[in-house]
Amino acid sequence: MKKNDSRSVSRKIRHQRLRKKISGNIEKPRVAVFKSVKHIYAQAIDDDKRITLAFASSIDRELKEKLAESSKTEEAVLVGKLLAKRLLKLQVNKIVFDRGGFKYHGRIQALADAMREEGIIF
Repeated sequence: MKKNDSRSVSRKIRHQRLRKKISGNIEKPRVAVFKSVKHIYAQAIDDDKRITLAFASSIDRELKEKLAESSKTEEAVLVGKLLAKRLLKLQVNKIVFDRGGFKYHGRIQALADAMREEGIIF
């Protein structure tokens, strides 16, 4: 087992522990966040119907021009704002935040703060 393998296994265990406690529905969807070395992804999920309501990522076509010279944290902010705008179009302003087993700092926190700035409540 490599060092990175144990790190990702630990993250998945933390995520499973979190998922026991949180769940989303149509009024208050769960926003799941995943970050890789290069990119960050976020999606709003209705766990009752098992569907994705909205999504945004750093590989989104709408953000391609803005992300050309951005740092990873700035990318996370732009992704958070884009997802918040898409949720507000669906008239969703309350969410449950699922950090995906990652620590709540850095890019994860930047994404969450950007969503709060756009008017999402959690």
